[in-house]
Amino acid sequence: MNYLSVKNISKTYGEKVLFEDISFGIDEGQKVALIAGNGTGKSTLLNMIMGIDIPDSGSITLNSDIRIAYLPQSQTFDQELSVLDLVLSSNNKFVKIIQEYESAIKLVEQNPSAENQKLLSDAISQMDAFEAWDYDSKVKEVLGRLGLMDLSQKVKTISGGQLRKAALAKVLVDEADFLILDEPTNHLDIEMIEWLEFFLQKQKMAILIVTHDRYFLDNTCDEIFEIDNKSFYHYKGDYSYFVEKKAEREAALRVETERAQNLYRTELEWMRQMPKARTHKSKARIDAFYELEAKAKQKIDETISEFQIKERRTGKNILEINNLSKSYNKKDFIIKDFSHVFKRGERVGVVGPNGSGKSTFFKVLMGETDYDSGNIKIGQTIVFGYFSQNNPEIKGDKRVLEIVKDIAEEIVVGEKNSMSASQFLYHFGFDYNTQYNYYSNLSGGEKRRLFLCITLIKNPNFLILDEPTNDLDIKTINVLEEFLIGYSGCLMIATHDRAFLDKISSHLFIFEGNGEITKWYSSYSLYKQQKNKEKQIEKASEKTDVVKNVSVKTESKNKPTFKQKQEYENLTLEIENLEKEKENLLNIMNSEKSDLKQITDASSKYAEVVSLLEEKEHRWLELSELF
Repeated sequence: MNYLSVKNISKTYGEKVLFEDISFGIDEGQKVALIAGNGTGKSTLLNMIMGIDIPDSGSITLNSDIRIAYLPQSQTFDQELSVLDLVLSSNNKFVKIIQEYESAIKLVEQNPSAENQKLLSDAISQMDAFEAWDYDSKVKEVLGRLGLMDLSQKVKTISGGQLRKAALAKVLVDEADFLILDEPTNHLDIEMIEWLEFFLQKQKMAILIVTHDRYFLDNTCDEIFEIDNKSFYHYKGDYSYFVEKKAEREAALRVETERAQNLYRTELEWMRQMPKARTHKSKARIDAFYELEAKAKQKIDETISEFQIKERRTGKNILEINNLSKSYNKKDFIIKDFSHVFKRGERVGVVGPNGSGKSTFFKVLMGETDYDSGNIKIGQTIVFGYFSQNNPEIKGDKRVLEIVKDIAEEIVVGEKNSMSASQFLYHFGFDYNTQYNYYSNLSGGEKRRLFLCITLIKNPNFLILDEPTNDLDIKTINVLEEFLIGYSGCLMIATHDRAFLDKISSHLFIFEGNGEITKWYSSYSLYKQQKNKEKQIEKASEKTDVVKNVSVKTESKNKPTFKQKQEYENLTLEIENLEKEKENLLNIMNSEKSDLKQITDASSKYAEVVSLLEEKEHRWLELSELF
């Protein structure tokens, strides 16, 4: 069944053409991601689908028999609504039934009359008939997973992040046939994003998502729509397939454009001779010339082969943190007795739930917030580049390009190459028109990107980036990744973008809560795999305990064989040795005497030992049930 049909639509704002003559459709059960650069019409297209905006030409048809739920990037709500009322403000049958049930309960509590008892009985019958109890459980799961605990809070009292989560919860519980989501992972931590993936995977509805999170895209969608250079492209595959096919398309386009440019020179000479379109042949050639001119002049984005700022000298001493503690009211610890000595070129990903203290940790290191105890030693040659979640103040309302030129007219990249301030801005999503815009006219997202550019071009040798991928499109995130991969200084990044973490960081600081910070010497994906395996072992162990508790205390019929006894004894010894090896590797990675190569080698070996240890422990648990 077709849910959405878009035919030959175009949209222009002033002189800016967003897209021309694009067509596509979405059918029942289809799960699609929409990819495009910032300012190229993603949100505008979604608004047009929902009837909030209208195309200049063409038609959009939605199936009138389906229910649609839409999460835009920004929306307004009644400020007096409670969080629960906002979430349940969707007008579906389940919400009405539950509201009638809750209303009947209140009436009975106030006055247990026969009439009110009858109302409650009827409401319970309705809940049973429509299986609304399951819906009620679903609502509670969604609210809990998104961290919406105080449901009585008024909309006017909650933060923008909490309001965004409430808006997301509203569309998730709407029992829609077709879900349209514009950047649904904004303001979510990694654990929430992974839950949202699992939730959407279970749904049978059609989904259209705009997202910059590549792992989220791969885990929720199997098709990709792209708007590029005002045109529309369709890819049936995951993000890796999209990257491959897009590269092939752009290579073919480059060849076609070069051919058109060569032919254009010849045809331009002919046109300059002022041909008269007296014959049908001359008129056709003139028409063909203008088509050729459009092809020859089409823009193709060129990438820089070596994109990294010239290295600043770094001394032997980098950053040393000794027994650092930070708490509120001497009770609620954000950081508790944390120590670490940074090595040259160290790249750390900082992960943990929202509110666990990641940003506070950065502020403590930068001297913006006091700490309770411990000490921080910063090397004399260290120059920090700190990209916080708060934009800096810009003195005077200058143009974007002027702000960057005040820092550097030209940015040296690699050993010999350099690029202008304008070229650098262009690579980070500022087209040449926006570069001449005044700072006060920039959107919140554009101000964040400008702050990121300012941080990078100051040539720091220790970068601290707090959520750098927010407000960036996928193309700009790839540019930032390319830049950071070539960056030779130290790096600490807090981000909810797991693909970005895996590409950039070599190990992790994991904020567990209550001030505990765990070090993990491998990628985030391996960390997640390990945590999932630990949960499986824990569940298996719990099941074993239950079986042992309920079983009759009689002699087991399945006694261990001689080989099983031998295997059990060998495993006990092997596990003990692996635990020692694991501890030795941790000591190497935490030692001040270890260089970066020793740490990298130990980190790689550590991941292998942890995996082998977990495998042996799992088998040991199985055999232990026989004894």
